[in-house]
Amino acid sequence: MLDKLNIVKQRFDEVSDLIIQPDIIADQKRYIQLNKEYKDLKGLMEKRNLYVELQDRIQEAEEILSDGSDAEMVEMAKLQLEESREALPALEEEIKLMLIPKDPEDAKDVVMEIRAGTGGDEASIFAGDLFRMYTKYCESKGWRTNVIDLSEGTSGGFKEIHFEVSGEDVYGTLKFEAGVHRVQRVPQTETQGRVHTSAATVMVLPEAEDFDVHIDPKDVRIDYFCSSGPGGQSVNTTYSAVRLTHLPTGLVAQCQDEKSQHKNKDKAFKVLRSRLYDMELAKKQEADAAKRNSQVSSGDRSAKIRTYNYPQGRVTDHRIGLTLYDLQNIINGDIQKIIDELMLVENTEKLKEASEIL
Repeated sequence: MLDKLNIVKQRFDEVSDLIIQPDIIADQKRYIQLNKEYKDLKGLMEKRNLYVELQDRIQEAEEILSDGSDAEMVEMAKLQLEESREALPALEEEIKLMLIPKDPEDAKDVVMEIRAGTGGDEASIFAGDLFRMYTKYCESKGWRTNVIDLSEGTSGGFKEIHFEVSGEDVYGTLKFEAGVHRVQRVPQTETQGRVHTSAATVMVLPEAEDFDVHIDPKDVRIDYFCSSGPGGQSVNTTYSAVRLTHLPTGLVAQCQDEKSQHKNKDKAFKVLRSRLYDMELAKKQEADAAKRNSQVSSGDRSAKIRTYNYPQGRVTDHRIGLTLYDLQNIINGDIQKIIDELMLVENTEKLKEASEIL
């Protein structure tokens, strides 16, 4: 393992030197990439230093024990040896996980889309519940959320809502939420007390930078229209809302959240870039999933991933067979325990793949 860590240290020293070079600083794309790499490697170097320190302590203790001339030193060496050997396995497992190459997408911010599915008004209300769940979770993580566009449901909630989330390692955390979420409960409009099943689809798109996706302006049709509120009525008389249509793919992105046409156009282009980027990423994930047979990161965006059952107060994640009887806290944003379990499964799969080279 130390040989592997020493190779990583060589790269860390190289990156440390590169990020202070004027030509690198002038190249924004290269500079951002190297800064991210430096940050990742720095954490690994701290673990390497700890690993080297433990190995040195073990070697020192073994030398004292083999000498055996000083009884007091021998007792101290026994204690030092025991403590160091106990700490080593956990540290090695931690380093193995850190040595697995990180998915470069994981550090990206995201654009999330929640759409009401089957279930009429109840599906829209559920989409609103999911939006509230995610905004509360993001708030607990110190992440920023910003609504891009929305269409309200007739009885509350949203037919669809698009919002961006920015912070640290956002995509690496929220990517597990993509898929179909199902709710089982008695709708507010139900007079007979029957449990209905409704659904909403969540999409998590890694936010593409300008240099990730190039969009030819000739390929985009831009339409301007008046912003609308619930029921479709116009809420202002200026053509501030913007709809973009990418002609080669037919993808559409729009924004009417801002009063400024220019700001709405910028936001809509951000969504369009992310959707185009996500199309390419989906192809890659499908290929990776076929190769890995992964439970939690397949390219199938239409798979049912989770059920929220109100009568029994339970939430079930179908990908890993996890059931928690803590629905109220989860729907109020406490989803970290679910994400942790999904990350554990994915990391275990990655460790199995990487075991040969580690």
